[in-house]
Amino acid sequence: MPRVRDRIDREYAQPLDVEALARGVNVSAGHLSRQFRLAYGESPYSYLMTRRIERATALLRRGDLSVTEVRFAVGCSLLGTFSTRFTELVGVAKQVTRPIRNREARTPEPQLA
Repeated sequence: MPRVRDRIDREYAQPLDVEALARGVNVSAGHLSRQFRLAYGESPYSYLMTRRIERATALLRRGDLSVTEVRFAVGCSLLGTFSTRFTELVGVAKQVTRPIRNREARTPEPQLA
């Protein structure tokens, strides 16, 4: 299993799936998943996504790439999967708000009594 973990660490930005990882070590995907979980406490996919999110966090801290650019740089093609896993691991929730129109943003004039 160390070879699989090392490959994930090296190639996290490449399209990797459990079947491809299993072929690389000549075992079935099911066997790889079971053995990897026994050795490291999580599935190969979960480990891969953790590595991707760790790298994404470092890239986002630099501040010179957009979230979309970072997502693709770490090998995540699906926004929903990336967002969900990022929130699970980093704990940052995306806030969705509607734009405020100028009239709504104005503060009311104080009333004199």
